[in-house]
Amino acid sequence: MTKVLRGGIIGCGFFARHHLEGWQRIEEASIVAAADPLVDRAEAFAPRAYRSAEEMLAREELDFVDIVARVDQHLSLVQLAVESKVAILCQKPLAPDWTTALEIVRCAEASRLRFMVHENWRWQPWYRVAHDMIRKGNIGAPIAYGFRSRAGDGVGDAPYRLQSYLRNLDQFLIDEALVHHIDVAHFLFGSIGTIYAQAGRRNAAIAGEEWAILSLTHGDSVHGWIDGHRFLEPEPGGPVAGDAVIEGEAGTISIRSTGDVYHNQSLAWKNEVSAGYRGDSVRACQAHFVACVKNGIPFETSGRGYLHTFAAVRAAYRSIAESRSISLLSIVDAASGTGPTEPNPAHGITTDSRD
Repeated sequence: MTKVLRGGIIGCGFFARHHLEGWQRIEEASIVAAADPLVDRAEAFAPRAYRSAEEMLAREELDFVDIVARVDQHLSLVQLAVESKVAILCQKPLAPDWTTALEIVRCAEASRLRFMVHENWRWQPWYRVAHDMIRKGNIGAPIAYGFRSRAGDGVGDAPYRLQSYLRNLDQFLIDEALVHHIDVAHFLFGSIGTIYAQAGRRNAAIAGEEWAILSLTHGDSVHGWIDGHRFLEPEPGGPVAGDAVIEGEAGTISIRSTGDVYHNQSLAWKNEVSAGYRGDSVRACQAHFVACVKNGIPFETSGRGYLHTFAAVRAAYRSIAESRSISLLSIVDAASGTGPTEPNPAHGITTDSRD
């Protein structure tokens, strides 16, 4: 019989519901325990509920933990999981700063336990289709790309009602949302060379940036942009929460807000995925984690591999603070522990309260 991995969820808030729904459809894994300071929330997630991760890990025999807690708790929770010798899946953002991100990765590597960052957007099926089309040469050598990210939940006196804590983050849109597009760009086009970013906010009810435009380069041959804000729903609506275009020497790939993928003007792949979160990407990410743990194969978003995406986010904030393009090569040296200087998150952010 195929072994079913026994898992525990740490953190049972809003987005953890998507995690649970995905786990419930993976036959090779079972969530047997959950931990949350609000124990009634944990009781809705698993047969056995705990008020703390410490208590859960002390009492349960687990194969893995799924960390869906706040970012400032990630290091201590990873350290706990390492002490319990279980595999670790950890939600993004990985850490609140570069130093802590390095410490998390080094802690996991020193233990020789499996550690993966839960970055699910690259698992959205339209991006997997685009990846395959690029690798097959359907549009020739890539030249340029663009991602638009849109949502209408940032307006009014009480924005982000489903995740109200977002209002108080000093660094918001890039760290919480556009990081997904940065990681997809890394997935599709390889290592990011430079980033130039501008950002600001319109709504005085939040602390951080809620619009941003990023310009990115990949080597000498590919450049792109990421444009995001939270003031307007995409039209038509759909799971992509925006759209994307990829240009190559021999054609284009367009990803519509519906998830449909076009090669030039012809439909190449129609999105008919209705289950799960945004193309069932959470379940796909978790299924990859399980397969890698069981078969000893590398993760797509290992801790060390994900440092590149994390560093790109830090570089974007430094670019905003210093009003200049930032080279990732100048700030990333994970082996020696150097990295991006943390900018003042308020620097360069403008407020225009017109809601």
